[in-house]
Amino acid sequence: MSQPHFDPRGAVDLSMLQKPTPAQEAAAANSQAAARQAPAGVIVDLSPENFQQVVESSATVPVIVAIGASRTAAGEQMTPSLEQAAVAARGRFVLARLDADTQPEITQAFGVQGVPCAVAVIQGQPLPLFQGAPSAEQIQQVLDQVLQAAAQAGVTGTVPGADAEPEPEPEPEPELPPLHAEAYAAIEAGDYPRATAAYTKALNENPGDVDARIGIAQVALMERLEAVEDPAAAIATADAAGARDVDAQLLAADVEIGAGRAGAAFDRLIAVVQVTAAEDKERARKRLVELFELVDPASEELRAARRNLSLALF
Repeated sequence: MSQPHFDPRGAVDLSMLQKPTPAQEAAAANSQAAARQAPAGVIVDLSPENFQQVVESSATVPVIVAIGASRTAAGEQMTPSLEQAAVAARGRFVLARLDADTQPEITQAFGVQGVPCAVAVIQGQPLPLFQGAPSAEQIQQVLDQVLQAAAQAGVTGTVPGADAEPEPEPEPEPELPPLHAEAYAAIEAGDYPRATAAYTKALNENPGDVDARIGIAQVALMERLEAVEDPAAAIATADAAGARDVDAQLLAADVEIGAGRAGAAFDRLIAVVQVTAAEDKERARKRLVELFELVDPASEELRAARRNLSLALF
């Protein structure tokens, strides 16, 4: 690559640029997904709104403009290679993506003869790099030469914050086992009996399936709460009735656990266990054990409730 001549008067003419149409804006929005994987400012999509800012930034950081077109397959090979190189360079240059089909005015401003192609901008001066879709190795060689030329021109800055260590990609969530997926789909459809049946089958196949056991308790609670028209009234009725009204206390405990007030729900049912006997006592105990499944095993509320239940039973 020949040594470029840096002349501020050779900056790209901005006068021809116009506001984008809604279709152009939509196309630009669709291409922003890949840029989010890179540090902020390393990969940008050129538009009439940011064009001048990007060109002016070339006074401190080299800018590589990747000009592709949605109608060409070659651009689909060139741009990803440049994106990978931009991320690896950690802010030593800015990659500005440009779709010639959706932003023809900006494309004309660079005076390109064909796409896909790449243009460097250093101190406002455009410098053609290559046309077509060279290999990743060839692209890297060209980029190295651009960085050398930029350094000779005193353009040695980096994108602010881009040299930080990239955050690790989040681990993909594992796929649900088939019976769990069936239960989840049933819950989404409001079919609680089918969800319970799927979780029960999963638990029968694997008695150690904790998620299935919790799922059964969750679905049962959701089904019971669906019939509650006035949660506040359910709690008020239980408070007025006293601990010996088992049905009222069970319903109020459901409402409280559903509202995230696990401690209140546990205390309510432990009070029932303390003052009732036989079948009523067993109903309250069984509901407590079921609600225990819905709380963090390490929570202090659960530990206290287990201790208090033991004392109430014996």
